[in-house]
Amino acid sequence: MTSTYEYRPLGSTGFKVSPICFGTLTLSPLQANLPLEKGADLLKEAYDLGINYWDTAESYYNYQHIKLALKKIKEPVVWATKTYAYTKEGARKALENARSSVDTDVVPIFMLHEQESRLTLEGHKPALDFLLEAKIKGQVNAVGISTHCVAAVKAILEFKELDVLHPIINYRGIGIKDGTLKEMLKAVKDAYDHGFGVYAMKVLGGGHLIPEARRAVNFAKALPYLHSFALGISNREELQASLCYVNDLELPKDVNNTLTGKKRVLKIEDWCVGCGRCVENCPQGALFLETNGQEKYARVDTSRCIFCGYCGVYCEEFCIKIF
Repeated sequence: MTSTYEYRPLGSTGFKVSPICFGTLTLSPLQANLPLEKGADLLKEAYDLGINYWDTAESYYNYQHIKLALKKIKEPVVWATKTYAYTKEGARKALENARSSVDTDVVPIFMLHEQESRLTLEGHKPALDFLLEAKIKGQVNAVGISTHCVAAVKAILEFKELDVLHPIINYRGIGIKDGTLKEMLKAVKDAYDHGFGVYAMKVLGGGHLIPEARRAVNFAKALPYLHSFALGISNREELQASLCYVNDLELPKDVNNTLTGKKRVLKIEDWCVGCGRCVENCPQGALFLETNGQEKYARVDTSRCIFCGYCGVYCEEFCIKIF
């Protein structure tokens, strides 16, 4: 299979990127935990098939996959990483970690992770200023933010020195913390019109829209103010499926059977805040809250769970994943 799409300028960054961005969280210890060689080979295969844009983060713990893949490719690849740092020193350590771990002098795109509002951006300004200084020094090519919040997308217009926006977008609005899908799309369009490079996250709703993957991808493809969108890929079948969706091709029967026949598991991550919204809205009564001291955590009764994914719609922290 070969790609049939054109590469798009990512705002004013100078980069041209594929409409698919390889979301690498799936490779990491947090999800598929692929061995280095296998993960790097998958990234190279994706590159050979036209996907020249990769998304990672400091918290994904997969810089070694990126490093090995880049050594295999030996050609320029656009990759973006993210940090939760809010101080100058924290941002310095995050940048040096990325540069040393990937064995590169320059990080193409460095972003502040999960910004929520103008207030959050102001609170992270020491880190932001450091990254902008690193851009002037040539250690970073572009700086931006990722967010699940409409307020942060609106606020980025006040930070004109930034280059890239990575917002949550999917056709059901799953995971938007502070507004509606309509409000998010309007804010993202405004950012696009102001010259920001825009690539979306959670197009498949954190995995909850996989049964409707073609519809979900078609929704993102039809948005003229997205330069690219990230899709999590953990194996060759998912890579092939992603390319089929983007290129409007039928999914091969064997790939479809592999994906649909995969045993599914619901996992609740340890950063669960115990809000209980998923428990209240589980139609099967499969979720419950467990108390540990003064802390509460959501848990699942596997005998009741039917993997409908409705619970994930109510989890603002994306603690709930289905594999």
